[in-house]
Amino acid sequence: QGQIVESGGGLVQSGGSLRLSCAASQSTITHYPIYWYRQAPGKQREWVARIDYGGTKEYADAVKGRFTISNDLVAWRVNLQMNHLKPEDTAVYFCNGGSLWGQGTQVTVSS
Repeated sequence: QGQIVESGGGLVQSGGSLRLSCAASQSTITHYPIYWYRQAPGKQREWVARIDYGGTKEYADAVKGRFTISNDLVAWRVNLQMNHLKPEDTAVYFCNGGSLWGQGTQVTVSS
């Protein structure tokens, strides 16, 4: 299956945008839905969004209308465009496909 690597986190002001990217193998993306999760300090990891190879997408209520998940089937990445960010979006964001997890990327939204 290879590995998963997230990138694109950083510090942004409230209302700003960030684009996270999840690099995975062609095999992982074609065989498994890809999920984005996040974990804030002191909280449990929570599901944010998912996409399958066919492009079917789902979002958690907390991010619906602000975040967009998409496949890049040339570079074999799954991207998460995050707009209208809020301080409560601050967390480490993880990408998951099958049994593989990335190391996470920190997103910090200042008020």
